Amino acid sequence: MAEEEINEQELMKAIDQLCLSKAEEFHLFGYEHVTADDIWECVSSKYKKGGIPPIHRLVNDILTLKATAFMNYLTLSAFRGSRFE
Repeated sequence: MAEEEINEQELMKAIDQLCLSKAEEFHLFGYEHVTADDIWECVSSKYKKGGIPPIHRLVNDILTLKATAFMNYLTLSAFRGSRFE
């Protein structure tokens, strides 16, 4: 079975759709202001030192992100002054 090649634009579109899906899940929990970009910033913050991991890890990290981990990320971001200035 041959593997299909995916270009960077298709990959980013797929990641955006996963992040949007996770944001919609958070909306169901009452976090109405969460966006797909917020989800991506949270997940990708773990990759700053080591670079972007394989696709399967990206997908897993997005789909298994818990609301508590996301809120901890937002809290730390606020303390660092990176987002809420």
